[in-house]
Amino acid sequence: MQLTMLFLAGLSAVSVSAVPSMGASWVPNQVTVKEEYKVPGDNPLYFCADPADYILQIEKVDLDPNPPKPGEKLSIKASGDFKEQVGEGSKMHLQVKYGLITLINQERDACDTIEQADLKCPLKKGELSLTKDVNLPREIPPGTYTVLADVYTEDGDKITCLTAKIAFHR
Repeated sequence: MQLTMLFLAGLSAVSVSAVPSMGASWVPNQVTVKEEYKVPGDNPLYFCADPADYILQIEKVDLDPNPPKPGEKLSIKASGDFKEQVGEGSKMHLQVKYGLITLINQERDACDTIEQADLKCPLKKGELSLTKDVNLPREIPPGTYTVLADVYTEDGDKITCLTAKIAFHR
């Protein structure tokens, strides 16, 4: 599903850039991880808040391996349900931190980003399943990364918001 790909775009971007991006006009508040906001499945993902009002109702996300490992293939299986169609103008705020250091803090066009998952806007109302393999770069430095992906429509309606802490080891 598109959000997982958006989120993983942030994860893979960790290896590409160690320079903070100043492209974002909006910086989210600190997200508190709550156990009741855990995304169902075998993954390190959490919703940023109660997902009841999100346009995308994520049913399950499985990552293999979990946690992801540098230099290995990451297999993603995800399913969810869109309560309404999501179209052009949707945005994603992506933030990636290495410890306390912000590596990426930018806004992206959500429709451009989902093309990495072989999907195109508009995303129709209803069920969507995705299976995707992503090769993670071997060059991801060891440490703990915090990733936040906040996705919203052109009108500011919340599509979904996910966060995770992922520790990469040598």
